[in-house]
This record gives sequence, C-alpha cells and structure tokens, in this order.
Amino acid sequence: MDFQTEITLLTRLLVALVLGVLIGLDREIDGNAAGIRTYAAVCLGAALITIINSHIDVADQTRIVANIVSGIGFLGAGIIFRDSAKNLISGLTTAGTIWATAAVGIAIGFGMYPIGSITALLLILLLVSHHFPLLKKRNKNH
Repeated sequence: MDFQTEITLLTRLLVALVLGVLIGLDREIDGNAAGIRTYAAVCLGAALITIINSHIDVADQTRIVANIVSGIGFLGAGIIFRDSAKNLISGLTTAGTIWATAAVGIAIGFGMYPIGSITALLLILLLVSHHFPLLKKRNKNH
C-alpha cells in the first residue's frame, strides 16, 4: 500500500473518531453510561472494519458491513433496560444512536465524508433537541 493511500485511510479513521466524539459528547454531559469513549469507539471501529473490508478480496463484501450493523444492534440490545415495577424502559435512545453512529463510521470508512458528517450532525441535533424548551417532556408531577 502506498503512502498516499495510508494517509487517506488514516484521515478516514481520524474523521470517524472526531465524529464519534462529537456524537457522544451530549450523552457524556448528560451522565449516560455510554458517552464519548463508547461512541468514538463504535464509530472508529466501524470505520476500520469498513476500510479493511474495502481492501480485501472477498466474494461478498456486503456481508462484513451487514455484520457490523447486526453486531452493533446486539450491543444496543444490551443497553436497553426494562423496569417492570415502574413500567419504564430506558436506553432506547442510546441503543439507537450507537447503531446510527456505527453507520456514520461505515460511511466514513468508505470515504463518504459529506453524508457521514451530515448524518453525524443530524444525530447531534437529535441528541441535543431534548434541551430545547418546546421539545422537553412535561413532568406530570410538577
């Protein structure tokens, strides 16, 4: 592999890392267990697997990407908790955004910088939207 290709691939990894950090920032600030490191690792790992996938000779390269999607879905399922006593379910947003962050990593891994970056921005906006007064859920106890 030539030096220019190596630089291109390293750039993809760095962009995936930065986008993962930015997506995880809101979760970290809110005190969620899955924060900056989790989101950055998911995005970076998905990008790396995608990069490796695009540089190996495999008959069906789509299987590797499909396995990222299902593997992250399995990780997300472990994040969702149900409290039967209080009839509450928690972790759905975290599970969904971890899954979507893996998709950002896949896009960056394939060199799709605009769509990966815009998707990351949309995820960030989605995560911070609960800070906007009009979108906050009203607490019935107050």
